[in-house]
Amino acid sequence: MEINKVGVVGCGLMGSGIVEVCARAGYEVVVREINDELLKRGLGHVQASLAKAVARGKASPQQADEALARIQGTLDLADFCDCDLVVEAAVENMAVKKEVFAELDGILPPHAILASNTSSLCVTEMASVTERGDKVLGIHFFNPVPVFPLIEFVRTILTSDDTMEVAHQFGASLGKKMVTAKDTPGFIVNRLLIPYLLDAIRIYETDLASREDIDTAIKLGLSHPMGPLTLLDFVGLDTVLFIADAMFEEYKDPRYAAPPLLRRMVLAGRLGRKSGRGFYSYE
Repeated sequence: MEINKVGVVGCGLMGSGIVEVCARAGYEVVVREINDELLKRGLGHVQASLAKAVARGKASPQQADEALARIQGTLDLADFCDCDLVVEAAVENMAVKKEVFAELDGILPPHAILASNTSSLCVTEMASVTERGDKVLGIHFFNPVPVFPLIEFVRTILTSDDTMEVAHQFGASLGKKMVTAKDTPGFIVNRLLIPYLLDAIRIYETDLASREDIDTAIKLGLSHPMGPLTLLDFVGLDTVLFIADAMFEEYKDPRYAAPPLLRRMVLAGRLGRKSGRGFYSYE
């Protein structure tokens, strides 16, 4: 099967990035949001990101204009009726995702592939509300999507070999490196990353070291591009808490139990860069 048109559900930070990389790779893209305000904001993210790519010499003005011309915004999932692949990048809520999958299953042509960008939720559960379980998988991008070179494919026990082959061809067309994981919470990256980030919070919480020294020790001692507390602010503390809770619910392993400080910071609205303050201030 050849993919010509891609649908993206959600035009937030992740969705807008997926839209951009698909349009830049030559695909016709339709993206759906739940209201005009969110759609305009998301398309604005795409325009701003493409402008940065032009300014940095990563794309020509003509290439940016051509990519924008391939993008169609909509508020109606019915506009996905001729898509060959749809990537769901809605809020990390299973009930919402299952509702989207069930509706799309009745809209998409029989050959179309349904994928979720989820970072931790069960893809098999999403597939269970469709009649195309063999054509459902996880396609987990990393933020910012135009910059990070990795796609994490998540294969369920229903996903067919043909679907995986098409998915790999799609990933290669975006210029991404690809890894494949089974459908278990956290997959590869977050299965390893979340305990590391939670341990960094525990170290800070117990006053073992300052936030600056924790980050400096990891950056210089392990050659990481950023320390764990800076990374937490970048990813979003609410996002990390959500993933940690989902993984703890599945495994009941104390490594995934959120430290009290993390939960209190989220309750206080200190979510990291996106809120202006997390472990560091960005105001």
